[in-house]
Formats: sequence, C-alpha cells, structure tokens
Amino acid sequence: MAAPEKTNHQEHPLVNILINVLIPVLALSYLSKDPEFQQAVGKAVKPWHIGPIKALMVALAFPIGYGAWHFIKTRKANFFSALGLVSVLLTGGLTIYLWNQDGTVKPNAAILFGLKEASIPLILGIAVIGSHYTPSPLLRVFLYSDSFFDIPKIERRVEETGAWESYRKVLFGATLLFATSFFISTVMNFGLALFFLGDLDHSAANARELYNERVAKLTGWGFAVIGLPILIFLFFTLRRLLKSLGGLTGFKEEELMLPR
Repeated sequence: MAAPEKTNHQEHPLVNILINVLIPVLALSYLSKDPEFQQAVGKAVKPWHIGPIKALMVALAFPIGYGAWHFIKTRKANFFSALGLVSVLLTGGLTIYLWNQDGTVKPNAAILFGLKEASIPLILGIAVIGSHYTPSPLLRVFLYSDSFFDIPKIERRVEETGAWESYRKVLFGATLLFATSFFISTVMNFGLALFFLGDLDHSAANARELYNERVAKLTGWGFAVIGLPILIFLFFTLRRLLKSLGGLTGFKEEELMLPR
C-alpha cells in the first residue's frame, strides 16, 4: 500500500484561531458598549465604545477578511474563518438579543451565553474526530504537523514494515485524545459562564453594563482557567503520540522530529 500524499503546508493553527476567533471575541467584548447608554448611566464614553451593531461589524471583518485572503491565496475555504464567523455571529447576535432597551438583560442570559461558549469547542472536538476520515485531518494541523514531525521518514518506515493498520490506530488514538481536550473545554466554558453570569441582577437598570463587564472578565479568565488545563492535556497527547510512534517505527524522539 502506498503512503498517503503529504498534506499541503497550512498557516499556523494558533494564528488562525487568534485572528478568526479570539480577536473578534475580544472586539465584541470591549467595543459593544452603547455610547448613549453609557451616558445615560453616568459612565464615561470611550472612543472604542461604538455599540453592539458596529462592534459586530468590526468583529465580522476579521474572519471574513482572513477567509477571503486565504481563499484568494489557496483557492480553498478556511475552516477557522468559518468557525470564527459562526462564533462572532453567535456572540454578537446573542448580545443584541439579550440586551433590552431599558438597560436590563433577559433572565436566561447565563444559560444562553454558557451554551454559546460551549458550542465552539464542542464543534471543534466533533470536527477533529470527523476530519480523521478526510484527506486533511485536523490532528495534522494542530499536533502531527509536517512543520514538527518528519512525516515522510515515519511513513517510509511504516511502509517498509507493513504497519499501516497500526499506524492508523496510533493516529486515531491521538485524534480521540486531542478531541477530548475540546470536550473538556466545552464543559469548563459552560461552567465558567454560569459562574460569572449566574448571579447577575438581570432587572437592574445597569444590567447591560454589568453583563458587559462580566463577559469581559469571563473572556480574560477563560484563557487561564480553560487554556492552561487544555495545554497540559495537549502536551500529554503529544507525549503519547511520540511514544506510540517510537514504538511503531523504532525511531527515537529526536528522529521523529524535524531537526531544529
């Protein structure tokens, strides 16, 4: 059986997520304050307070712009731009829905925002598993990348030993572990949203202001509370992948990786 063709080089996944998901979410968190409402509640109006509708337009510009640039460059759709577009529409649309004109917010804000926060990592986890059965597995974008691993050398050894079935099992096992990190993030995102928004006084005259402040805090704390455990989990997955590939090929860790 011939070795699979090497996948084309792709942009770094962390850059993709930063531009298409994280920056737009931060833009929505900090730009969405309504100047007129800020004045009405006696709060200072900053130059970046442009209101939820305009903030949504700014946030949408990032995944749309990056996705268009990527398509022009590669003639292929960008998965992360599509994910970012969904994330921005969910966040911005939810904010517009939850905010009432009188300054209050709808009483189910915590549950709905929690479900929104949980939806993105859930989609990513499902996509990681589903992509295993496609020519471009997301495992090869994030972890088992030809930017770090000497995949041609590994697959030549697999070809020589006829160990393709075992090789597929190793990659599928790593895919499941990798997807699990996103499923953990799903639960933690939902819990974090309930923690920050669960006791929000939705009927207060400045509830919109309180909501916005807590969403900003939630976004900041999310990087630490959720990001650190996920990074640890990903490190464990990488170590497990290196050990399994080493056992399969007989290569040492430094032989599996590209020289630096």
